[in-house]
Amino acid sequence: MRIRSLGVIDDAVVELSPGFTAVTGETGAGKTMVVTSLGLLLGGRADPALVRIGAKAAVVEGRITVPEGTAALVRAQEAGAELDDGALLISRTVSAEGRSRAHLGGRSVPVGMLTELADELVAVHGQTDQQGLLKLSRQRAALDRYAGDAVAVPLTKYQAAYRRLRAVSAELDTIVTRARERAQEADLLRFGLDEIAAVEPRAGEDVELSAEAERLGHAEALASAASAAHTALAGNPEDPEGVDATTLVGGANRALDAVRAHDPALSALADRIGEIGILLSDVAGELAGYADDLDADPLRLAAVEERRAALTQLTRKYGAADEGTAGVLAWAEQGSARLLELDGDDDRVDELTAERDGLRSELGVLAQALTDSRTEAASRFAEAVTQELASLAMPHARVSFDIRRTDDPDGVELDGRTVAYGPSGVDEVELLLAPHPGAPPRPIAKGASGGELSRVMLAVEVVFAGTDPVPTYLFDEVDAGVGGKAAVEIGRRLAKLAKSAQVVVVTHLPQVAAFADRQLLVEKTNDGTVTRSGVTVLEGEDRVRELSRMLAGQEDSETARAHAEELLATARADA
Repeated sequence: MRIRSLGVIDDAVVELSPGFTAVTGETGAGKTMVVTSLGLLLGGRADPALVRIGAKAAVVEGRITVPEGTAALVRAQEAGAELDDGALLISRTVSAEGRSRAHLGGRSVPVGMLTELADELVAVHGQTDQQGLLKLSRQRAALDRYAGDAVAVPLTKYQAAYRRLRAVSAELDTIVTRARERAQEADLLRFGLDEIAAVEPRAGEDVELSAEAERLGHAEALASAASAAHTALAGNPEDPEGVDATTLVGGANRALDAVRAHDPALSALADRIGEIGILLSDVAGELAGYADDLDADPLRLAAVEERRAALTQLTRKYGAADEGTAGVLAWAEQGSARLLELDGDDDRVDELTAERDGLRSELGVLAQALTDSRTEAASRFAEAVTQELASLAMPHARVSFDIRRTDDPDGVELDGRTVAYGPSGVDEVELLLAPHPGAPPRPIAKGASGGELSRVMLAVEVVFAGTDPVPTYLFDEVDAGVGGKAAVEIGRRLAKLAKSAQVVVVTHLPQVAAFADRQLLVEKTNDGTVTRSGVTVLEGEDRVRELSRMLAGQEDSETARAHAEELLATARADA
């Protein structure tokens, strides 16, 4: 990694060993910034307060070797990332204003992409994880994670049934608790549907009645106009001297017929005049029929207006003004469907009740399968942690799990009991510790001293590391509160773990640092204006001096130097 303008670090390069790397330095030197830098590369939260005072932005760049064919590499390449000489380049920039940018393999990507990759690349274990593992929910999650598919498969089935049960119960509660409101809604729908049924509107009827009302309201004017038009076209029998259009057109036609044979053009005009005469006769006949058939009955007009008023009232209540009877009929169709739904509540209640009871029975079976899988995994997990504690200078300590259930009258039936259930099953899981023979197992938060708790948590994390599919593990001062022989055993155990994975440890313990394949010193100096921090790879005499400082606070103490050299010799012998 290259770290620039982050906290007390001005510009530093951190190159980690493929095996065991120990990061050491005095308190406040910036060791935490190394961990923070890795966290930023893994998609951690960008805090503008991390930006070095006076700098515009903090930048962390990382070069990570990712094995071919791994899910992380495939996902990165799908995002457009390219490899640089077989390595994946990651960078994260945090501005002083709080803006954050991420790049992966030369491509700009959302920060969330880094978070996705982090789960498959690095497992981080720190003091905050220790506190988190004191919570029962985290202990159950830890056990489930250790168990793998043996718990994951039945848990997936259980959670699907649990979600369905929650949905069914919620719907059932809604129907029951809203019974009054639903009954009132049904009454209103019935009233509206009865009112519409009494009128029996037809689609488009309002448009037809509007046209008929317009015609009936002007019947006399329409009849008079039709008669006048008929007289103009066909003449008035009572006025033989009158001139009408049919007579005039007939005279024009006769005049042309006499000479049409002499000119085709004139013959064509004569034909057209003949067509006009026929059309005039037809129109005149239809006008005569229209006038005879026109209904001027005021009773019919009153009936039409009454019907229109009834339809208008329905439209105001159940439709839109621009939709007319079509809107009323649409409301009636929707209302009928809704009424069927409301009237079917009793049947629905029976169906939901039966489904709820069936799901509770199914949950009971799945919960028992979960309990069985957890019980089997708990035995293996506890044995593995107990063995790790023997390697951490707690040879007589025993770790176990208490898997129990809580009674709940509204729960699920299991073994003749009605027990509480939740999204993860019916089990409460608690990690217990018996620190020495004869001591009763107690919850780790109550049964372990500070040093013992650190070793228990480290043992748990090492067991996790053995089951995690990630290639790199970061331990951030999880050895706090430990010293002496136990510290040596912790260093030895981490060195053993580093034979199969990359291990990075931030530590204050020389007993742990001595076992590292590479020791990085984070130190800061003061040039009078700006405090800078650098990261140095320690070798030979420099490493002895740093271990002496960590042992006695004195780099040049002969006793401390001898002890430091002895620690290094012990670590080399174990290797």
